[in-house]
Amino acid sequence: MDTEARPTERDRSSRPSGSEEIPDTQGPEGRSRFALVSWISEWLPGGRISLSLLICLLFLLLLNTFVVQPFQIPSGSMENGLRIGDRVLVDKLAYRFGARPQRGDVVVFDGTGYFGHADYIKRVVGVGGDHVVCCDKDGRIQVNGGSVDESTFLYPGDSPSTVPFDVRVPEGTVFVMGDHRGISSDSRDHLGSPGGGMIPVDDVIGRAAWIVWPAGHLTRLQRPGAYARVPAVEGAHG
Repeated sequence: MDTEARPTERDRSSRPSGSEEIPDTQGPEGRSRFALVSWISEWLPGGRISLSLLICLLFLLLLNTFVVQPFQIPSGSMENGLRIGDRVLVDKLAYRFGARPQRGDVVVFDGTGYFGHADYIKRVVGVGGDHVVCCDKDGRIQVNGGSVDESTFLYPGDSPSTVPFDVRVPEGTVFVMGDHRGISSDSRDHLGSPGGGMIPVDDVIGRAAWIVWPAGHLTRLQRPGAYARVPAVEGAHG
């Protein structure tokens, strides 16, 4: 009997799938990015955890610089809507891409050279071209000849203004006032200062959009409907 083992050809279709060679689908660019991340992780103290924290901090910095910025209310000039210590989120994209502040908006602006070396938060009462007057026979602010009912946001017991004024707001600027008129230092108090109390739109940082702290005061800041009834500027089109 022939006992010599005869070699037999294995069925190629029966090869285990695990023995197949896995193709490289990442490509040289993907491998380079992975190698860079690995190198940075090894270089940083704390490795991948530190890298993740660094990326989060960079994201927050970009968000704060270009999109939204927290702002703490420093005084009572915007009471009762905004109280001392409240924190608001300022939408820094609100007036980009051609948009402009509108009457009734609560805005944060850089007052350097106009109000003082600080950022301020006030309500826009007049925009470029508006004729703003204090006051009508009932003591209300007039914009372009129309009286504005500010009772929904004016501090209880305050009059719209104890300081009479009659101003024309130059194009590219806004006329601003605090809601607590009795203690607010605003455009009325700087009529004789450089700029005549007007704030250039370019110095407006953004629109206060939300009160986010304290949690019990969480509110979205809406534009009052009273300003929607203000007449258009004389000679304006559209």
